[in-house]
Amino acid sequence: MIKNPVDQSHTLLMACAIVIEEMLPHIPEGMHHQLFDFGLHINPDKLRVTLQKAIDDVSGKYDTIILGYGMCSQAIIGLHANNCRLIVPGVDDCIAIFLGSRQAYNSQTRSEPGTYYLTKGWIEAGITPFSEYNYTVEKYGKEKADRIYNVMMGNYKRLALINTGQYAIEEYRDYTKRTANRFNLRFDEIEGSDALVKKMLFGPWDEEFIVLQPGETFTLDQFYPG
Repeated sequence: MIKNPVDQSHTLLMACAIVIEEMLPHIPEGMHHQLFDFGLHINPDKLRVTLQKAIDDVSGKYDTIILGYGMCSQAIIGLHANNCRLIVPGVDDCIAIFLGSRQAYNSQTRSEPGTYYLTKGWIEAGITPFSEYNYTVEKYGKEKADRIYNVMMGNYKRLALINTGQYAIEEYRDYTKRTANRFNLRFDEIEGSDALVKKMLFGPWDEEFIVLQPGETFTLDQFYPG
């Protein structure tokens, strides 16, 4: 277990636009950060290549790079620690980050398995099945679009807004309620947590994290230890 970054000025945070929005209020003075487009998640291979290039580009400039990502459809798998230490939370995706832990996410999954999650960042980024509905209607017509969405959303029963407490929630609550009604989903609001975000930035980097030393590579079994 690593208790704290040795030197904030030699620590770099790399995160997607949605995750970093939750981290900005907590980033300590002197820690640099780098923002990446959320749209890169659409192609995990491209996200992996982009992150590796960014890591390689700062080789030797930082002792530690914190990755504000989960495994993200295995985009993190294969990333190589080039002349630095890499830190990433051992979670599947950012939902667990917003909820505060993998355990909190697993608890939600067990109790409400048919849930689609939204946050301010996802709503503003506009990259959700719901934001694409009007485009699908324009392209295929409403009848076919509705059939497509009935298949896409067939396993979902609940639309949950994660309230992380970092921003005024009212307009995002209203959007989520309207969207839930439109797609015949039950609306729910879940209390988020900044516990994992703070641990990412300040430590301790304990069993909730995967820590690579220079020269090591992320592997799938590190996220799912036997």
